[in-house]
Amino acid sequence: MGLEVLEKDEDGISDEDLVKEKVELVQDFLHADAQDQLSSLKAKMKSSEISMDGYLSKVKALLGRELCVENGSHGDVVEQNCKNGKTNGSAANGDSHKEEDDDGLMDTKEADAMKSPSAPKGKGGRKSKSDSEPKKSPGSRVTRNSVSGKQPTILSMFSKVQKCKSDEVNGEVTNGKVEEQEKIERDMEEEEVILLFGTCHSNLAYSCTRAVIILVQSCSVTDAHLLFQTPPPKCPDCRQYLDDSDLKLFQGDPDNALDEPEMLTDERLSLFDSNEDGFENYEELPQHKITNFCVYDKRGHLCPFDSGLIEKNVELYFSCAVKPIYDDNPCMDGGVPAKKLGPINAWWITGFDGGEKALIGFTTAFADYILMDPREEYAPIFAVMQEKIYMSKMVVEFLQKNPDVSYEDLLNKIETTVPPAGLNFNRFTEDTLLRHAQFVVEQVESYDEAGDSDEQPIIVTPCMRDLIKLAGVTLGKRRAARRQAIRHPTKIEKDSKGGPTRATTTKLVYKIFDTFFSDQIDQNEKDGGIKRQRCGVCEVCLVPDCGKCSACKDMIKFGGSGRSKQACQKRRCPNLAVKEAEDDENIEEEEMLPVKAPSKKVSKAKTKKQSNGKLTWVGDSIKTEGKKQYYMKVCMDNEVLEVGDCVSVSSDDPSILLYLARITSLWEDNNGKWFHAHWFCRGTDTVLGESSDPLELFLVEDCEDMQLSYVEGKVNVMYKAPSDNWFMEGGMVEDIKVIDDDNGKNFFYQLWYEGDCARFETPPTFTPQEDCKYNFCASCSRAEEREEKETPRVFEPIKDEDHDSKALYVLACLKGEQFRVGDNCYLPPDAYNFSVKAASPVKRPHRKEDVDEELYPEYYRKHSDYIKGSNLDAPEPFRVGRIKEIFCHRRSNGKADVSEVKLRLYKFYRPENTHKGAKAGYHTDINQLYWSDEEVTVNMSEVLGRCRVEYGEDLNETVQDFSSGGPDRFYFLEAYNAKSKSFEDPPNHARSAVNKGKGKGKGKGKGKSSSAQEPPDQEPQDPKVPKLRTLDVFSGCGGLSEGFHQAGIAETLWAIEMWDPAAQAFRLNNPGTTVFTEDCNVLLKLVMSGEKTNSLGQRLPQKGDVEMLCGGPPCQGFSGMNRFNSRTYSKFKNSLVVSYLSYCDYYRPKFFLLENVRNFVSFKSSMVLKLTLRCLVRMGYQCTFGVLQAGQYGVAQTRRRAIILAAAPGEKLPRYPEPLHVFAPRACSLNVVVDDKKYFSNVTRGNGGVYRTITVRDTMSDLPEIRNGASALEISYNGEPQSWFQRQIRGTQYQPILKDHICKDLSALVAARMRHIPLAPGSDWRDLPNIEVRLRDGTSSKKLRYTHPDKKNGRSSSGALRGVCTCSGGVPCDPADRQFNTLIPWCLPHTGNRHNHWAGLYGRLEWDGFFSTTVTNPEPMGKQGRVLHPEQHRVVSVRECARSQGFPDTYRFFGNVLDKHRQVGNAVPPPLSRAIGLEIKKCNGKQEENLKQEKMVSD
Repeated sequence: MGLEVLEKDEDGISDEDLVKEKVELVQDFLHADAQDQLSSLKAKMKSSEISMDGYLSKVKALLGRELCVENGSHGDVVEQNCKNGKTNGSAANGDSHKEEDDDGLMDTKEADAMKSPSAPKGKGGRKSKSDSEPKKSPGSRVTRNSVSGKQPTILSMFSKVQKCKSDEVNGEVTNGKVEEQEKIERDMEEEEVILLFGTCHSNLAYSCTRAVIILVQSCSVTDAHLLFQTPPPKCPDCRQYLDDSDLKLFQGDPDNALDEPEMLTDERLSLFDSNEDGFENYEELPQHKITNFCVYDKRGHLCPFDSGLIEKNVELYFSCAVKPIYDDNPCMDGGVPAKKLGPINAWWITGFDGGEKALIGFTTAFADYILMDPREEYAPIFAVMQEKIYMSKMVVEFLQKNPDVSYEDLLNKIETTVPPAGLNFNRFTEDTLLRHAQFVVEQVESYDEAGDSDEQPIIVTPCMRDLIKLAGVTLGKRRAARRQAIRHPTKIEKDSKGGPTRATTTKLVYKIFDTFFSDQIDQNEKDGGIKRQRCGVCEVCLVPDCGKCSACKDMIKFGGSGRSKQACQKRRCPNLAVKEAEDDENIEEEEMLPVKAPSKKVSKAKTKKQSNGKLTWVGDSIKTEGKKQYYMKVCMDNEVLEVGDCVSVSSDDPSILLYLARITSLWEDNNGKWFHAHWFCRGTDTVLGESSDPLELFLVEDCEDMQLSYVEGKVNVMYKAPSDNWFMEGGMVEDIKVIDDDNGKNFFYQLWYEGDCARFETPPTFTPQEDCKYNFCASCSRAEEREEKETPRVFEPIKDEDHDSKALYVLACLKGEQFRVGDNCYLPPDAYNFSVKAASPVKRPHRKEDVDEELYPEYYRKHSDYIKGSNLDAPEPFRVGRIKEIFCHRRSNGKADVSEVKLRLYKFYRPENTHKGAKAGYHTDINQLYWSDEEVTVNMSEVLGRCRVEYGEDLNETVQDFSSGGPDRFYFLEAYNAKSKSFEDPPNHARSAVNKGKGKGKGKGKGKSSSAQEPPDQEPQDPKVPKLRTLDVFSGCGGLSEGFHQAGIAETLWAIEMWDPAAQAFRLNNPGTTVFTEDCNVLLKLVMSGEKTNSLGQRLPQKGDVEMLCGGPPCQGFSGMNRFNSRTYSKFKNSLVVSYLSYCDYYRPKFFLLENVRNFVSFKSSMVLKLTLRCLVRMGYQCTFGVLQAGQYGVAQTRRRAIILAAAPGEKLPRYPEPLHVFAPRACSLNVVVDDKKYFSNVTRGNGGVYRTITVRDTMSDLPEIRNGASALEISYNGEPQSWFQRQIRGTQYQPILKDHICKDLSALVAARMRHIPLAPGSDWRDLPNIEVRLRDGTSSKKLRYTHPDKKNGRSSSGALRGVCTCSGGVPCDPADRQFNTLIPWCLPHTGNRHNHWAGLYGRLEWDGFFSTTVTNPEPMGKQGRVLHPEQHRVVSVRECARSQGFPDTYRFFGNVLDKHRQVGNAVPPPLSRAIGLEIKKCNGKQEENLKQEKMVSD
């Protein structure tokens, strides 16, 4: 009996001591070989061959195995064999029954059920009453147990029934079919058990058997069952684990309790008396309230009634005190004690009775009962029920009002909501949400079902889709006959605004959207609507059409027209809706449609059709060149065409519109009469597609020679120049038509279109010389100019030096830049190597081979060495070299071969290129180099651009001031000698070259270079570039403006931000800005109606005030719009994108920037992008779009963002900034496919970069250690900055104080999980041990049970099961399989096979890697799960996130910790906006220069 005592005191001693005590108690009963194994394990542990944890787990497994074998002899094998028709004699069996009766722990009914749990039950029906049901009620049976004063443990009730039979105990008593494979596996397992018990020894006393059972109970579940590899035992009715300490038994009824029929006629309920005909005659069932209730199955197990048991026809009963319906007092007074009411036929919710508490009810065959207070022992079970109902109401209300929030935003809402008083729980956590996910989603489906067919269902919102994936929710579960009925749907407060707020728009923007949408709706109606498909698998799809809803009434079979082709509203497939929304949002470039190869220009000729018109020259030839005689005019069928006229050319495909071209020359040669066609491009052939104006053409670089016989006829193409008063016409243009076309021959153009990167620009000015007017083509001229730029050219030969083999030069030009001897340049990393092989980071395999799979059951999922967020495959930054010689090789005739220009360079080393490796780069400035005398020869065509490298001692300013004075600046203080691996003073020629360069025209060369370089003699001009008066709409906390301020391009005078905490943060950092905390639509309406101030007296910007408009309008609702109908168009037309474009149209700023998520360019088949560009083009703006990666501009974070840029007529359209930092190639796929064509931004350097990548270590290694939930708003840095990034980000604070280094306080269970995630790179939830741990709130977590075979992953190396739900074997999910409060979250192995094993959830950041996209709420199980600190057991702090976005440490945020996280996560990284700002700065101020250009008009 010592083990029983030990069992009672188990909580007071450690795991190690407990195992040692148990070993001492049972050692004498073990076999010799087991004792030998114990001794061997002990020796290994002492010699450190195995750890203490390993020793304990192996001893537990050994004890569990040995003791199960011993216990097996005690009569139970007979029971097992009886079931298989192998009786070993009735005596033993009889003894077994005698012991059960003597022990008084189990009645006949329960024993029979345990012996034969797989007895057949009627398919889908109730179990027959004659199935050996005992005469004693479960109440009286369990009452006998309660007399002993202490409720026995459930396991002890089954001490004579083998735990090994758990496969049958677990028994699939659900009504679904069990797969054949599963049956075979189970039969094999049972046979193994029989063989095992057949060889048992029976030399243990009965008391020892008791001790053994208790010992097995205390051993870990996995250890105790490893030998048999069968699931732990479950009750065949309520499906709860029989060895679960939380399983409770019904304690019995009071003596005066009445049966249901007798209770219902009790006079205390005063509805009718027993002398009347009885309640059977009432049409509706009587309703009562019940209090002090508990629900149990027929075995007396207290169980939840909402876990699917009622739907599976499991009989559940309840005992309670029944009260009249009008009695609101939950106390027992006046109640009628009732026993074994039921079985329950249905349970239901009646909504929220004016407050926060839901009313829940049961229906039996006799009455309806509304629940009040549960019994004390049932309260925890009922609290879970209330929790899930309240949570579903909260989720539906939140998503109904905020359809575009993320999963992390929902968690924020849940975690910050205080549960209403009177409910038995004190906080909501993510575990709570995941626990109730199936129910919550079903309530959302129910809510959607009741909604209008045109409303966007909540089920397709991004948040719900993430929840469905993470929790493994089954969609489309049909309401079963006995399922809960929602009597009155949960009361959800509808958003009082009733749909999207009406956008304030200018007439032009409104008409563009409205006209386009009207055309689309008409087209849809012509096509008879869009036929919706279905998945055909879920239960919703399989039900028949109802015949009553509006969709059914339109069906032909129900007498309708059949035009709408919509599915029955009862059969709307949720799976399809979710899939469509998912497909719409998850557009990744790598998975896009096959891209059409760019067609060769000549191919157009092949599709053209010749006309049979008569051709004659008009006038004499004006020029003869070779065999070509040029003319100015030709007559075709009585119509005169001359050079400069525009003509149409037919295609041989009648479905293709006429091709249009300008005649740039006319001539005749031996092959006939010809003309040179400079083609126009129709809007439909640009990125605008079907949204374009059918009469608008664009100039393109596309021309060809053609025979005149192809000309169809003459057309009029006019150049539409912007009006002189363009800036003040904002909001006044009403007609979207630019010209009228009466005869189909009138067209206009206003912009040049660059097809590869979708740039619409003011047409370039070409002025042909008088003698070339007969033969001048702007397209040819542009192509020649580009080719000239890209070909290296040499100038100023050095004649003094005599070289037989090469000719030397002073100057060379490439891509519009000049390079002189002594200048510095960039080259690709593969241009040359260094003498020292740097100690580059080794690609170490992160998988460990010798993993204890019992302790780490999910580790097997880590089959890839790739770690998301790793920089191991990031390329090296550009090489930097100083030009020693510019030369060309001489040909055999002694002349220089100028077609191939060569450079002789001195190599510069970066710190990481020296023998010190990457660590050296971490501490030094990213623009610090080392001189070396190593030389290399390269082709000039490889040169990527210019840079400036100075010797630090020769500077007239500090290195820091020099570095921040302009782009592409480097310095060196030492020379590196690769042979001796030493650092030395630079040689004189290194220094003198610099000084010489300064005086000898180096500056002159730079002055002629492109604006990418800021030479010293031009720097004083920089302040003259005026700052643009800027309006920042949807400003958030100000990331976009902060970057523009750093670039010196903007003065943000006004900002609009509706969310107050973000608006307050903007004010804190920009005290001179007028911040409007209100709806942008309201403000625009005020301005357009002539108001000068708003209701608070703030001055509103007027027309002409705003020179730059920037902002990132939220794309509300776009991601869920999977059908085009009048509702989705209405939402589209009323979106904030439309409002923002109206701001642009009204104010007509010089520069316009729209920032958004990467998928902005892909939403709705890129329709959002097309209409945005269409509006800008119609306003007269030059515009373009591109996708930029923030990680390439100096932050340790992957964040791809779509950026639309526009410039007013007369301004220069900015280009996108070249990448500054190298970054992981996987994150740098930035091209965009629109209508099957791939577009690239103008970036020429690809994935290359000037500087090395910024890492997590660079970002935050200097920040002091804090704990989970740290809340001190100001602390000391406790140390100096260690990296270049840290020095920059701290700035020059006079008294350095660290602000906002605070982090979320996560629940006790999440904190325990974080504590158990290893510190190694790539660690995540798959590294969690499957153990019980004590939580900080005093409770304990549970071990995760693996209860099912996994078809995909098989079994572990030790034969253990790997599935946690029936679905792992290919069968639909069973709600009873859900587990909670486990260290390994149950939902992750449940759905891991479908979602890349949820790689990264609970993941740690890697010191040498980068952040995933910084989110608004760092959650370990959120979309970006890698949010744990690399070394501390917490999520990243607000300040760490702010640094990952590139905010200076002095930047302030406002509100609580979650408000601050949201402000940071929603912001544009300032380094990204700074880089864009510098590009705008290059273009600002060029207006005068551009206005001098002559306009290219049609004549």
